[in-house]
Amino acid sequence: MRIFDLLTNLNIKYPKDDALASKVNGNWVKISTSEYVQTSNNISAGLLAMGIKKGDAIATVSNNRYEWNFMDMGMLQIGAIHVPMYPTISESDYKFILNDCGAKLIIVSDIDLLNKINAIKYDVPSLTEVFTFNDIAGAKSWKEIAELGKKNLDEKRIQEIKDAITEKDLATIIYTSGTTGVPKGVMLSHENLMSNTIGSSPLMPPTVDHNSRALSFLPLCHVYERMVGYLYHNFGVSIYYAESIDKIADNLKDIKPHLFVTVPRLLEKVYDKIMTKGSEQTGIKYKLFFWAVGLGLRYEHYGRNGWFYNLQLSIARKLIFSKWQEALGGNIQVIVSGGAPLQPRLARIFWAANLPVLEGYGLTETSPVIAVNTLLPDHACFGTVGKKLDNVEIKIAEDGEILCKGPNVMMGYYNRPDLTAEVMDGEWFKTGDIGEMVEGKFLKITDRKKELLKTSGGKYIAPAPLENKMKESQFIEQIMVVGDNQKFAGALIVPSFTFAKEWLEKKGIKLNSNEELAKSNDLFEAIRLDIELYNREFAHVEQIKKFVLLPGEFTLANNEMTPKLSLKRKVISEHYKNEIDRMYSAEK
Repeated sequence: MRIFDLLTNLNIKYPKDDALASKVNGNWVKISTSEYVQTSNNISAGLLAMGIKKGDAIATVSNNRYEWNFMDMGMLQIGAIHVPMYPTISESDYKFILNDCGAKLIIVSDIDLLNKINAIKYDVPSLTEVFTFNDIAGAKSWKEIAELGKKNLDEKRIQEIKDAITEKDLATIIYTSGTTGVPKGVMLSHENLMSNTIGSSPLMPPTVDHNSRALSFLPLCHVYERMVGYLYHNFGVSIYYAESIDKIADNLKDIKPHLFVTVPRLLEKVYDKIMTKGSEQTGIKYKLFFWAVGLGLRYEHYGRNGWFYNLQLSIARKLIFSKWQEALGGNIQVIVSGGAPLQPRLARIFWAANLPVLEGYGLTETSPVIAVNTLLPDHACFGTVGKKLDNVEIKIAEDGEILCKGPNVMMGYYNRPDLTAEVMDGEWFKTGDIGEMVEGKFLKITDRKKELLKTSGGKYIAPAPLENKMKESQFIEQIMVVGDNQKFAGALIVPSFTFAKEWLEKKGIKLNSNEELAKSNDLFEAIRLDIELYNREFAHVEQIKKFVLLPGEFTLANNEMTPKLSLKRKVISEHYKNEIDRMYSAEK
């Protein structure tokens, strides 16, 4: 099955008026299945008329919107390669990716992204046209491709091209951060993505069907939200695209969705907001609220808490947790969390509130799902990422690394057979994560073998390029970027004490000890200004938001460095756990 076969099936099995929807000028604009099919065909025809052929790369940089699907299906139907990119990456990354894949066209959302691409397009020889989704004066609109297709529509030719496309053909290249900071292009075939869509389908709750609505707000350029979108198509679920992250709460109330996928960071925000409101209560309302929260934190699956607990929980759900459900629209049947580890306490309390959160695990290279908790009997376990998909195999290597094999494993890294060879052990993909099996069936992630940090929003950060750049400051001797499972990147910084002491003395400030220097407000401000300057060279998610100054160096003697003088990140993180906790405590 090819990805675009989903569109054909959607139109035959689940014709509806709201297959897709986005909010435009304050109103929800709905796209029917027939309009979805027709516009995608027009895009296919338009691209063919422009000379696009099978194997050509077309890039998109966009917010979530229904037009993205027209371009996606339109490209895939003629064998073009869709290269979606984040709207938040740096211009240097855009330049690298567009040159690496040899993109012929690019479609961007808005004027800011248009300006970014226009600034580098002459450094991308393959790029012939830039289009926009928003109507922008002086810019070419995506509608021009569709209109060109209308005038040159040859459905017989499109069908012939579709018939020649196989499951093994490359469908998309998704670029992820490499350990060196240079993006790696993950090649995924139709089979990769469709095997994951089909493998995940039996796990969909039986209450979710073609009458259900989903809210989509995670980036469509990421394989997580993209594959789930294909999964929605497979069930005929209507997809409503949120206006923005800031408008999710309003959009939930608008459309009253039955499900959505998210990352832990957003669930943390929901939880924090609810807890803040609860703390504002007084008297009996305050006591009831925190009684319910206390119950929730003790929740166990499958009635294991006993009948008395379940009786109390039924009361708490009526009096307190029903309001949590209303805040999410009132219809939520399931929430899927991925991209980063989910705190078990959050999972427990949401389940107690009758808002089951299913944590899963996977990587871009695995299309993405390897394992996931589900609502099926005996298919959920707190603190784990659930059972593996039926069409996926996993094994734990001798060093504890999780290996994965199956039709979901990528074709390789584009133009990088060397990097592909590094992560493959025969047919087994080496995830770089350390794990173990719980009860012999649930996968638990215990550590990360690779050095990449992953924020609670699911974004990867390569620390080495950041650290190397920041050390250009005369004030910084050593630095270690932190932020794994946190909301942003932070840093532990060892100042250049000799330079700092001389610099302060010139300002008339005499400090003798390293402890005094590390507490100097003047030194802190000087380093902050340097970091602010260097941050401009990195994408927003990679930028260092907070840091602490340490009074002593990382040393071999303290086991904080290897013989090659590389940082032992885990050891340093343990040594300075209190400092790291304080750095993030104000954000929790």
